[in-house]
Amino acid sequence: MAEDERTLDGEETVLADTPEEGARPDDRIDDERMDEENTLKREFVRSVEDALDAGASGELYDLVEPLHPADVADLLELFDKDDRHRLATEITDLMTSEVVAELNDYVREEMMEALPADAVAQIAEQLETDDAVQLIEDLDEDDQKAILAELDPEDRIAIQTALSYPEETAGRLMSRDFVAVPEHITVGDLIDFLRDGRDLPDDFFEVFVIDQRMHPVGTCQLSWILRTPRDVQLGDVMKRDQTLVPAMLDQEEVGLMFQKYNLISAAVIDEDGRLVGQMTVDDIVHIIAEEAGEDALLMSGAGEGDINEPIREAYSSRVRWLVANLGTALVASLIIALFGAAIEQLVALAVLMPIVASIGGNAGTQTMAVTVRAIAMNQLTSSNTGRILWREFRVAMLNGVTIAVLIGLATAVIFTPLLGAVIALAMVINVATAGLAGVLVPVAFERLDQDPAVASSVFVTMITDSMGFFAFLGLAVAMQVV
Repeated sequence: MAEDERTLDGEETVLADTPEEGARPDDRIDDERMDEENTLKREFVRSVEDALDAGASGELYDLVEPLHPADVADLLELFDKDDRHRLATEITDLMTSEVVAELNDYVREEMMEALPADAVAQIAEQLETDDAVQLIEDLDEDDQKAILAELDPEDRIAIQTALSYPEETAGRLMSRDFVAVPEHITVGDLIDFLRDGRDLPDDFFEVFVIDQRMHPVGTCQLSWILRTPRDVQLGDVMKRDQTLVPAMLDQEEVGLMFQKYNLISAAVIDEDGRLVGQMTVDDIVHIIAEEAGEDALLMSGAGEGDINEPIREAYSSRVRWLVANLGTALVASLIIALFGAAIEQLVALAVLMPIVASIGGNAGTQTMAVTVRAIAMNQLTSSNTGRILWREFRVAMLNGVTIAVLIGLATAVIFTPLLGAVIALAMVINVATAGLAGVLVPVAFERLDQDPAVASSVFVTMITDSMGFFAFLGLAVAMQVV
């Protein structure tokens, strides 16, 4: 029998459970299935493949059944499309709503399209509204209508309302399952209401207090409620100063609000100020991870960069930026062509000029990455753009002078002092230009209401390459190196 040990140490209360003899630890850390990085072991995945190929349904079920829903989702994503469907068929009753909610977007969409509408509707009814919306939002319109027709009217209306909001907004992502009460009741009334348990969300962190118009006027955390005497009016203990999230607010801005104000949950309001849902920190974790990864991929021109993305979509999203990059590379080539005669006279120019362009490109990428992050985090605004530009220019000058001294001395020793002076001066000019471009290009895209992470790298590279070649070759001709 497990024993409960309660220890009081000042204000801290500790409840310790002694596990029963022979009790197993959490299956997620089972050494037979999971490695030290909490991912499925290769040997375990191979054993599932073998059981699937052999048609050993019982063995296959026994292997998968102990896994956490998130690990079942990971397992499905490790298989190709055909084997994935076969595996899902063999473990049908393990394909719970929790597993579906954890699936990669592309994998989930692919599997939902393969299921009949009533089966998808059955899964959607088990999910929270925001997860149900995510389940069907990317399906074809005909498939959406078929699935919605199979849902209960209440669930159908909630999902249709969510789908009416633009993608990646709080209205689309919010949960419509929350607790809201009027402020005139007592704490005891609220506790009795919560203990009754009917029509309450499975998980919630606070209770929203509303007026007669459904406008949020305050909030009460569960910890406050439990510490307050029953006869106290809710309006006397609730927190009136709360952070409200507009339903049309972009998800990235919602994530920044949670980060800035250290929120666990927040009320979502419509255009009339009525409470329509809530955002919770578990949603924000996914948003922050998604936005961070998205920015990194956009800066590289890799599109969504999902390994489960269809080949045609991956090709389409990547090739257009490679074509744009080809166009910008031609600009640098034309500049080189202008100095073709000088290069023919002194081979050292051809040897050294890629160094100037390369260092400038790296310096520009560094500054651009800092700028894009600052824009995404709302750290760089119209109020401080000038100060940040001046700061990055000074950093670039220091970097430029340092690299210029090193390459200038090396070039003077290997070739001539005059050529060393030329490349040193060209290096300072290009790195300084890179610092300016790394700030100005993303800021320009931001001012034009374009995502600065999307095309900044292409243009910054074009500027640094072109300036590097022009400065080095132009100075070489002007200073009569050749």
